[in-house]
Amino acid sequence: MVVAQQAELGLDAPNRLTQPLASLLGGLDAGWQSVVDAWLQSAAGQGLLSHVAARQAAGAVIYPADPLRALRLTPLAQTRVIILGQDPYHGPGQAEGLAFSVPSGLKLPPSLRNIFKELQRDLGQPVPASGHLLAWTQRGVLLLNTCLTVEDGQAASHAKRGWEALTDGLIAAAAAHATPKVVLLWGAHAQSKLGLIAASGQGHLVLQCNHPSPLSATRGPLPFVGCGHFSRAAAFVAAQGGTLDWSL
Repeated sequence: MVVAQQAELGLDAPNRLTQPLASLLGGLDAGWQSVVDAWLQSAAGQGLLSHVAARQAAGAVIYPADPLRALRLTPLAQTRVIILGQDPYHGPGQAEGLAFSVPSGLKLPPSLRNIFKELQRDLGQPVPASGHLLAWTQRGVLLLNTCLTVEDGQAASHAKRGWEALTDGLIAAAAAHATPKVVLLWGAHAQSKLGLIAASGQGHLVLQCNHPSPLSATRGPLPFVGCGHFSRAAAFVAAQGGTLDWSL
């Protein structure tokens, strides 16, 4: 009975945040680390650390285990594409610190199913069996949520607690970096960050459409299904002398 209750609450979830958050905010490449360090000295950073520590002390189940994983996997200098998500998945075992991605073996979330549907339509690729997007991160695709932690079963539970000040800084740093990038803004939340990209004055390609959620993926005026963002991103990177492989 106790084991079943723990599983139901996500207490045995492999992606649960078990370490103090402050201990997980180092070890990044210099480009990202400078942004994180500045945020840590701010009121927003200190407030977020205090909030997460208090929730951990109260027994809250928080995901993911490594909130900055996207930054560890895709250093600033290697970033060629930015995909912005909003909030980590809030179910046991789902969130892995990468926007839209879930570990191998888990059922595909609805938005990710539509992402794969468009990938197949746009590039003719077979629908991947796994929702694990690690391969993209290793090819320069930054999968960044704008809020980096969440409590079990409570969507957006850590929104507007201080993470957004950090991720806005990360987006601005990526936009200011000289390498031209593709920025994929899917849905109104991601599109609200457009000003951070435009302010850089760099020659990035910004592509916008509806969110891949089933509620909006096929609706006008800019449906996600049919957007062609994957092929357009690959063409832009190729024009810069690089390659972008979307296979999984």
